[in-house]
Amino acid sequence: MVYLLYDLTLYASALFLVPYYLYRGLRYGKARHGLRERLGIYAQDFRQLLHGRKVIWIHAVSVGETRAAIPLLKAMRERYPDALLLLSNVTETGREIAIGVTEIDHYIFFPFDLRWIVRKALNLIRPDIIIIVETEIWPNFVMEARRLKIPVVLVNGRISDRSFPRYRMAGKVLLPILDSIADFCMQSEQDSRRIRHLGAHAGRVRVTGNLKFDMQPPQIKHVDLETLKNELKLPENGRIWVAGSTHDGEETQLVNVYLELRKICPELFLVLVPRHPERCRQVQEELGKLEIAATLRSMLPQLNRTLQAGEVMIVDTLGEMLTLYALADLVFVGGSLVNIGGHNILEAALLKKPVLYGSYMQNFKEIGRLVRAAHAGLQVKDSDDLYRQMRILLENPCEARRIGENGYHLLEENRGATQKTLEVIDQRILP
Repeated sequence: MVYLLYDLTLYASALFLVPYYLYRGLRYGKARHGLRERLGIYAQDFRQLLHGRKVIWIHAVSVGETRAAIPLLKAMRERYPDALLLLSNVTETGREIAIGVTEIDHYIFFPFDLRWIVRKALNLIRPDIIIIVETEIWPNFVMEARRLKIPVVLVNGRISDRSFPRYRMAGKVLLPILDSIADFCMQSEQDSRRIRHLGAHAGRVRVTGNLKFDMQPPQIKHVDLETLKNELKLPENGRIWVAGSTHDGEETQLVNVYLELRKICPELFLVLVPRHPERCRQVQEELGKLEIAATLRSMLPQLNRTLQAGEVMIVDTLGEMLTLYALADLVFVGGSLVNIGGHNILEAALLKKPVLYGSYMQNFKEIGRLVRAAHAGLQVKDSDDLYRQMRILLENPCEARRIGENGYHLLEENRGATQKTLEVIDQRILP
């Protein structure tokens, strides 16, 4: 009865979801294919790829999950060179990141979680295994996979402080779904305890660590950095502050800090990277009201001058975060000055950059704890505290470098989640 109500709720939601995804598809230029794939309808060229190959279906809902999956995708490409690696996303931004991952053979939008749609998709694709990144559990998809005897493995699993009470409210309704998952590869002991408390069989739960620690830095030489800096029209002698994955309510706080910091560091230049690119024009308008010159990243080819300290670049493109971090002197990671729950602060550490972040880090509690313990980043209480800590780092470059080095060493010390996860997958996929 509960799952019938779930289906009916999804059918009712479709009245809004179909126009919503159609609009987003038009915005990102994927309207026709996006909606068709969400309905389990696939192009003929994809269907031809499936013949005679082992199919590994990896699902990563959006940007963060897709980036987290990259170390595992690279390892699986090496381990299973002849298999077809299929990646599905829910969001268009996740899809844009997936397009840049060369190890993936094909990518699709995740089907709507209606039984007849997921049944059609699974019967057509017939994956040998399904790998779900983090805790993106769709009831009909998971239980239909079990009916077809397709093993489902949850990797990089986590149960956040926010989601744990919600899952507990589901009670016994959650048990058939958890029972349909073959293995749970959890990030930490706390995540392991929580998923077992919710009803996962203890024998299926393992702590494999966080895949984000296994990220590899892009190979960018010093001369390439100078070229990139010129291409992005950044001030030649500017000190670059990149604020990544920012949300509504954060950009104005960051800009106010920026204006104050320029009084003691006139050469400072701010690069804002909103988490959701569709917000970029809104952010540009907000900065315009503050009489701050702000240029969209996509408009740089039309700009016939170098940007100046005191201005702001707003990045409305995707897939450039690590490049921007490589160019940065200081990094702030958003979703943490407002109550979003934070984003991945390890990407800056990967490039030995000093990273700052706010107090709202409940989605990355364990990573935040490790970073603080290793003095590999600075957590700030609010925008006033951000100004104080930023000023200290601007006036003490040696301290900034030390924090960046500490972050990189932290990554090195905690690597290994990919190999542990791969060992679990091997048991399900190898003959």
